[in-house]
Formats: sequence, C-alpha cells, structure tokens
Amino acid sequence: MTMNNNDILVRLRYALDIKDAEMVEIFDLGGLKTTIEETQNMLAKLNNQIESDDFQENEYEERCDNYMLESFLNGLIVKNRGKQDAKPGDSRKQEQMIKSDQSVNNVMLKKVKIALSLTSDDILDILDETGVTISKSELSAVLRKEGHRNYKVCGDRYARNFLKGLALRYRA
Repeated sequence: MTMNNNDILVRLRYALDIKDAEMVEIFDLGGLKTTIEETQNMLAKLNNQIESDDFQENEYEERCDNYMLESFLNGLIVKNRGKQDAKPGDSRKQEQMIKSDQSVNNVMLKKVKIALSLTSDDILDILDETGVTISKSELSAVLRKEGHRNYKVCGDRYARNFLKGLALRYRA
C-alpha cells in the first residue's frame, strides 16, 4: 500500500487530534492560505471508491501536493515551537525540502520530530510500540539530508508505523 500526501495529512490529524480550524491555522503558519472547506476536501476520500481485491491508492476530493504538505509540516513546527527568527543578513525564504515523491516520508519524519521535540530514541520507541524495530544507524540514515552519501529513503512501512505509533502515544 503506497501512501500519498493526503494519507499522511489524515493520519497526522488523527494522531495529534487536530480540529478543522486548527488545520487552517497550521497551513497559514506554514505560509499557505486555505479555508476550512479546502482543508476538509483534502481529508475527504472520494465516495466512488470500489472495494476490491486489487489495492488501489486512496483518492481524495482535493489532492494535497508536496508544497501543501510541507507548508502544513512547517506550520506545525511554528505552532508547537514558535517562529524562528531570521539570521541577520539572511532575508531569503527557506527552500522546500521535499524534492521528489521519494523524499516525502523522510521530510515528514524530520519535521514531525522537530515539531514535537522528539529525540531519535523517542522515534525508535514509537516505532517499537508498533512492532517495527530499526537500528539507530538506520534511523540516522533516514534523517539525513537528501544527497548525503549515507542518506536512505524512508519507506511507506516506516512512515505508516511511525504515524500509527504517534496515534498510540498521543491519543491514549
């Protein structure tokens, strides 16, 4: 099962118990103006999905692209940690970290780690609660910057179980 950006948004919203108005506020803090209706459409699956043995990717009323997801993650950081002051002489805007669809899970993991002030040990514990065990070095490779020689793509299995573990931790 492959996850798309809408799936990540839905799972984060559930895990952290975020209401519709808060979602709009978080998008706004991340630099993306949206309405409650637009946000609800990103979270609402299309009704015409047919149950079958062949798996098909979830489809939503409004697609959440990489820019929208990263704006939400940035807003989540600002909401939980406060706005970071610009360094003197640095007036340029932060560049997008999601370079391709393969890096979405890595960036999501990094930004949620920052937003919730999690340590690497916290992430390992969260994954362990869902029955997934990875080493510190594997986690380190997933958290590295794309392009680093030890960078490793975070698969959907790890991302899905991390979001499931967040729900277990924050909703229990």
